[in-house]
Amino acid sequence: MKELELKYGCNPNQKPSRIFMENGSDLPVTVLNGRPGYINFLDALNGWQLVSELKRVTGIAAASSFKHVSPAGAALGLPLSDTLRKIYWVDDMDIDWTPLANAYARARGADRMSSFGDFIALSDECDVSTAQLIKREVSDGVIAPSYSKEALAILREKKKGSYNVIQIDPSYVPAPLEVKQVYGISFEQGRNELNIDETFFDHLVSANKNLPTSAKRDLAISMITLKYTQSNSVCYVKDGQAIGIGAGQQSRIHCTRLAGQKADNWWLRQNPRVMGLPFLDGIKRADRDNAIDLYIGDEYEDLLADGAWQKVFTSRPPVFTAEEKRAWLAENYGVALGSDAFFPFGDNIERAHKSGVSYVAEPGGSIRDDNVIACCDKYGMTLSFTGIRLFHH
Repeated sequence: MKELELKYGCNPNQKPSRIFMENGSDLPVTVLNGRPGYINFLDALNGWQLVSELKRVTGIAAASSFKHVSPAGAALGLPLSDTLRKIYWVDDMDIDWTPLANAYARARGADRMSSFGDFIALSDECDVSTAQLIKREVSDGVIAPSYSKEALAILREKKKGSYNVIQIDPSYVPAPLEVKQVYGISFEQGRNELNIDETFFDHLVSANKNLPTSAKRDLAISMITLKYTQSNSVCYVKDGQAIGIGAGQQSRIHCTRLAGQKADNWWLRQNPRVMGLPFLDGIKRADRDNAIDLYIGDEYEDLLADGAWQKVFTSRPPVFTAEEKRAWLAENYGVALGSDAFFPFGDNIERAHKSGVSYVAEPGGSIRDDNVIACCDKYGMTLSFTGIRLFHH
């Protein structure tokens, strides 16, 4: 197929809309089910680039959860702990936990609020287990290089048969130059083909030069994720998955705070008090996510007020105090942090420290690099200057 007509563009008033190859060749994608839209394809193609690069660099199956052209989650298919299965609402599933299923459970689970209604990208053939996970989530669609017969049958039943399923040719290689139009003016640039591997972080500028293999892997995940995230962007990673992604902020400290708050929420959800919240039977997972987000946040009074908590809980939970939250957050460590451009001030490192960051990678090149290095040294962090900026727009 050389072109595909879309329902409309970013908004219903933007017609006509289509995707096509300017050189007249066939599209590298096939719609197996549904009718994906303009934004769906933007999410799908960015997500596919992210997961295929993660798989190439690490050799492990990968998945991403995209919303509005930035990832809400990205992860490798490492085994899930009992705690993660519980906070990701998959502990009740009796499935074969394949690497791909683990990857999507992680990608979807890290920031479930942002992943609601996501577009999924999978690095490998979608298997039955992964399809079963996808089936019960609120999602717009999925892109993968192939689907097993059984997995495709499961996905075709989703959303009353309208779920978007896209297959991409994994051998497709785009042209070295990419072109886009803004206001009728064409922009052309070379594709960002930068290879981010474990040697990418060899320039260590901090006093602490300890960078274990697992930390290099997590820094690589952060950088590959940032490569396909709307800038400014910052990404916190732990144990093979992104746990906090801040995208599209004009100020880097705001980006670091946003991503840090998401990382903190991921850790707070693992607190025994949060895991033991007394939900009413029949409360949907999305409603539980909303309630947990309120409970661990600053607006907890809205949830715990008389007349409100009775709609969610069997009994009124105690307040999760600021002191208790700080104590729990202090137990997190070993987090990797990547930034798509240099940190202009040490305040970003101060904020990162509060979220358990031990390893940092950023381009370097700020006139205040010495301040950033000194701040890392104050906390014993390992800091790598990559020399490479990763803006994505």
